[in-house]
Amino acid sequence: MQEHIFSTLSGDIHYWTDFSAPEAMTLVFLPGLTADHRLFQKQIESFEGRYRLLVWDAPGHGASRPFHLDFTLRDMADWLHEILQQEQVDTFCLIGQSMGGYVAQSFLQTYPDEAAGFISIDSAPLKRPYTTSAEIWMLRHCEPVYQAIPWDLLRSAGPIGCAETPYGQALMRQMMDCYGHAEYATLSGHGFRILADAMAANLPYRIDCPALLLCGIRDHAASTQRYNRAWAQGEGLPLVWVPAAGHNSNTDNPVFVNRQIDLFVRKLSPLL
Repeated sequence: MQEHIFSTLSGDIHYWTDFSAPEAMTLVFLPGLTADHRLFQKQIESFEGRYRLLVWDAPGHGASRPFHLDFTLRDMADWLHEILQQEQVDTFCLIGQSMGGYVAQSFLQTYPDEAAGFISIDSAPLKRPYTTSAEIWMLRHCEPVYQAIPWDLLRSAGPIGCAETPYGQALMRQMMDCYGHAEYATLSGHGFRILADAMAANLPYRIDCPALLLCGIRDHAASTQRYNRAWAQGEGLPLVWVPAAGHNSNTDNPVFVNRQIDLFVRKLSPLL
């Protein structure tokens, strides 16, 4: 994977590419809140040389720091679009885990008819009707909660809440350890606030391409399972439960998730 930098007025975004399969679909991996590109290392290992790959450290995350937390979810979608244009990526599938799935939906809203496909991994719908007013209020007030919890407790509880396997938990702990307590709380609070703002905007967030919902059968993060059931039923989207997996299901059961990604992307080829 080759590292690149995309500069914005708020800071530099670091991202990595492998375009060694020049004629193939580009898989665009979007990690979740406080995670970085390492979240998808099992997917990168599996798909290198088979598909074109692009993965970023989202603004304010991992190597994409320091970064002014003055951006919106729409800004993230715009920067992603500019990166794809800069790399001359024309045919791509957005693959977003948790917060990355929301970035993908904002991208689909802002740039319709551009993505060939969308895979949500343990994410949820941005459409306003799926979320209660109380849930949006709570999203706006997460930062002081994270600030109040002792850092040692957060470092212990966070990986356990995200992953079921030793590998998944260890990886999440490594990514969390990039931050100190204050930075982690501020980054988390900002992420949840811009998510609440995007939901409250009450935009259509129409998914105009083939889509697949993946959700860990042991995902206990917030109401992710409930959201995915309602999302699948309300929008007519296929939902696949990932066995023996929590919120970071692509790290808990990468073989199963990679197989689902491969099957989905292969089905896109006749549509292109």
